[in-house]
Amino acid sequence: MKLLAKGFSVAALTILTGGMIVWAQQPGTGTPAPKAPATTPAPPSMPTPHGAPTAPTTAPETATATPAATKVNINTADEAALTSVKGIGKSRAKAILAYREKNGAFKSVDDLTKVKGIKEKALAKFKDQITVE
Repeated sequence: MKLLAKGFSVAALTILTGGMIVWAQQPGTGTPAPKAPATTPAPPSMPTPHGAPTAPTTAPETATATPAATKVNINTADEAALTSVKGIGKSRAKAILAYREKNGAFKSVDDLTKVKGIKEKALAKFKDQITVE
């Protein structure tokens, strides 16, 4: 007989539930079931023009980009503001400030690839968090 939680066996659980076999997973064990996407089913009384069944519609996804109001302006930001951007540490912030002092304001966010130590792949990670004004 297979023992389940706290010494109960399958036979004991079957007797306790009146002959119905019950299975329950202990909290914190196994992997959680994946969540289904949010859908809105069509009303059942609304047929389609040609009598075909209607498919559920998927809810619109929300944007994950940082709003413009919270973006860091790389032309005016100090070291603390630059390091608040995920992906820019102290050394990158200092390199950005040094480049800006030597060469003037950035014309676009893509100009950050001219800064020593910032490649396109790194820029892509924090590009949506910064702006040039």
